[in-house]
Amino acid sequence: MRQVVLDTETTGLDWRNGDRVIEIGCIELLDRSLTGRHYHAYINPERGIDAEAVAVHGITADFLADKPKFAHIVEDFEDFVRDAELVIHNASFDVGFLDHELDRLGRGKLSTLCAGVIDTLRLAKEQNPGKKASLDALCDRYEIDNAHRELHGALLDAELLAEVYLAMTRGQESLMIGLEDEPAARETDADGAPVLRAAVKVLRPDASEQQAHDAVLADIAKANKGLCLWLAPAPEAAG
Repeated sequence: MRQVVLDTETTGLDWRNGDRVIEIGCIELLDRSLTGRHYHAYINPERGIDAEAVAVHGITADFLADKPKFAHIVEDFEDFVRDAELVIHNASFDVGFLDHELDRLGRGKLSTLCAGVIDTLRLAKEQNPGKKASLDALCDRYEIDNAHRELHGALLDAELLAEVYLAMTRGQESLMIGLEDEPAARETDADGAPVLRAAVKVLRPDASEQQAHDAVLADIAKANKGLCLWLAPAPEAAG
C-alpha cells in the first residue's frame, strides 16, 4: 500500500479569490513505513502574497520570484502522487487549491490521479471529539517533537503529519505485529547449550478435594437446570 502525506502553502485562504499554491511537500509511505522518498517544490504564484499568509509561513514574493511556475513542476508532482492514497490535514483546503492549479492547465483532478484521500483533521475529531485537532495539538498528544516548527512549511508539516498519522492509526498495526512476531529464542547457558527445564509436577486431588469439587459442580448443575459443561457425558468411542 503506497501513501503520500501531503501539505501545501498558499498565497491566501481561498483559491476562488485567485489565491495560488506556493509550496508543495510530500512524504512517501509504503506499507506504513517511511521510505525516505519525498517531493518538494517552491512555486512562483505570479501574484502577490497576503501579509497574513506571510506571517504564517514566512514565504515572500521576493523569495519566489525566481522559482518555477506550477506548469513547470506539474508533471513531476503528478508522477510522485500518481495512484497513491493521499494523507492530508484539512484535506478540502489542499485538494481545492491543487485541483484549481491542475484545472488551470487543463489537467485531471486529484480524484482521477490518486487512489483516495484520508483527512487526518476529520479522523482526529472522530477519535477525540471536542479536543483540539491542529497539527501542533496532535504533535503534543502523540508526543512528537515539533519544537523546530516556528513557521509553517509544506515539507516540514508533511514530515510531522506522517508521524502523527502513523501514531493515530497504530492500533491495527500493533495487532498485525503481534501476529508476525518471531518465536522466542530458546534459553541457553554460558556455553550456548540449551537449558533443560524440569518437568512440571502434576498434583492429583485427594478424595476429600475431589468430593468438594464434585459438590461445586452439582450446585452449578442445579442452578442451571442440569446444564453444566463439566458434567457432560463423555462421547462414546467409535465402534
